[in-house]
Amino acid sequence: MPTPNIVFVMSDDHAAHAISAYGSKVNRTPQLDRLAQDGVRMDATYCTNSICSPSRASILTGTYSHVNGVASIFSQIDYRVPTIAEVLKDAGYQTALFGKWHLGERPESAPRHFDDWRVFPGQGEYVDPLMIGPDGAETVPGYATDIVTDQSIDWIRQRDPERPFLLLVHHKAPHRPWVPDEKHKHLYPVGSIPEPSTLFDDHSSRSQAVRGVRMSVAEDLGAEELGEELPAELSGPENREARMRWKYQRYLRDYLQCVQSIDDNVGRLLDVLDAEGLSENTVVVYTSDQGFFLGDHGWFDKRLMFDESLQMPMMIRWPGVIEPGSTCDAMVTNVDFAATFLDMAGLDAAAVLPTSQGRSFLPLLRGEQVADWPEAIYYRYWEHDDPNHHAPAHYGIRTRDHKLIHYYGAGLGVPGSSDRLFAAEWELYDLGKDPEELVNVADDPAYAGIRATLTDQLAELQRHYADTPYTGPDTPHPAWAPPA
Repeated sequence: MPTPNIVFVMSDDHAAHAISAYGSKVNRTPQLDRLAQDGVRMDATYCTNSICSPSRASILTGTYSHVNGVASIFSQIDYRVPTIAEVLKDAGYQTALFGKWHLGERPESAPRHFDDWRVFPGQGEYVDPLMIGPDGAETVPGYATDIVTDQSIDWIRQRDPERPFLLLVHHKAPHRPWVPDEKHKHLYPVGSIPEPSTLFDDHSSRSQAVRGVRMSVAEDLGAEELGEELPAELSGPENREARMRWKYQRYLRDYLQCVQSIDDNVGRLLDVLDAEGLSENTVVVYTSDQGFFLGDHGWFDKRLMFDESLQMPMMIRWPGVIEPGSTCDAMVTNVDFAATFLDMAGLDAAAVLPTSQGRSFLPLLRGEQVADWPEAIYYRYWEHDDPNHHAPAHYGIRTRDHKLIHYYGAGLGVPGSSDRLFAAEWELYDLGKDPEELVNVADDPAYAGIRATLTDQLAELQRHYADTPYTGPDTPHPAWAPPA
């Protein structure tokens, strides 16, 4: 089989439960579903730090945040850690990147090892965005999701047909503020969108740190995000339920309309690969940099280790290698992506990307049984008490049946974190009995043995990934680069 091309499409904040291939009850995504129908739907893909910049750095380098230096959205990537673009370019691949970068604003943080690239500064704008490339900056007329796809298609058509390519198609959507394309503004009208079963979660058993986050749809989503002022009669604590419902409908309407443009443009890209005769030898991957709360537990945003935020959608098509319509429930993380892509290209990640902490899951995509595949994943969110959402720093372990989280409550010098210390707290969820993660059983005597076992497993994962557990404000930590 010839060396495959790799097209990696990544959106921003697109939750798996807003994709119909994953069983969404709120929207339809027929073009994304094509990838699941023609390839594999990954059902247990998790991010290792649920926020934009850290996830992107982990995907590029195959490393955790404490290795690549991107612990928060205020961090910049450490280019001493090699990336898949660097390795594949050295191996003869053509490389290109279009769309969101978000790995630092300084010149030294610009994309490297790409033959062509154009990216949004920061989060970028939805309409007539400014884009930066090797030759400077320009305002590009149009809608951002269309523009990124147009640039990607133009590059495909102008590439050297004699060499394989790596193309990163990085959409800004559906990141907030949610600004839909005009042609989608009739979709998902207010009042038509089903509510999640946990919309009115009272958080009664959760840690104090989690109760203090500012991610409530009812209280923390404002006119800037919703584009509409709250009616005066919905203010006040006595109207919280009605206010939650009013804001939820408008939030999801705009979010899903932005998703619809993603779906349309994935379809355009797949059609061009067909027209160019590239589909048979091109791996197409769709994912998002993390999940997102869509009113689940009454929240929006991400950061926390609950599954709606932790899970990444991932669908992969590779004709002749991946069985169409298949699913994979093995637990993988975004740290595993780099090794997998290199394996697809016929390269040994251990040899060409020695800093990688991930493992190729290509054998799983082929349908092979891997006896020693891990049954747990390690997660760490570093950006403590951030200025917008006040999410606490924490780390934890997720197995198939349980989730143990330690909110250790300190910033450890991470850019964007506060110096405020929180009391250490634990949460434990029985995912078999409580899949919606509503009841924290960390202090339940009946779970003492399970908690002890998970605590030992967590410590072992930290040793495996060389991540220092928190022991106090003076805990050793990487020398983080200044804010980007």
